[in-house]
Amino acid sequence: MPDQAGRATPPDGTVLAFDYGEKKIGVALGNFITRQARALTILPNVTVEGRFEAVGALVRDWTPVQFVVGMPVNPEAGPDDAEQASMRLARRFGNQLNGRFDLPVAFVDERYSSRAAAMAGAKRGALDAEAARIILQQYFDELPL
Repeated sequence: MPDQAGRATPPDGTVLAFDYGEKKIGVALGNFITRQARALTILPNVTVEGRFEAVGALVRDWTPVQFVVGMPVNPEAGPDDAEQASMRLARRFGNQLNGRFDLPVAFVDERYSSRAAAMAGAKRGALDAEAARIILQQYFDELPL
């Protein structure tokens, strides 16, 4: 599955996934060998520099080969609302990840990830990281074998 720049999916390595929110960013971790995702952490989203300092620390710790960003698609939006503000923010975040860390970014439809995280029993403070886990697991599940 190619990323937005048309690069092929790496065959091996660690993946960091993000559930982008204006106040918090849920983060999950997985790899292409096991294709299993796990919730990792929640980053505060206060300033651009603070956000990317925190992401940079994760990149140094985990040395990912790819990022996955949840795309908050609104199923009730009409064709004129093709890209709502939340989608633009998530896309911009993904593009910034690519620009700052020069790693491929894949976008995944995450319209029900937060609801699924709550239904799975994620505690309120861990909801964003669990939503990121669901996003990453969906990405892995959709990859061809």
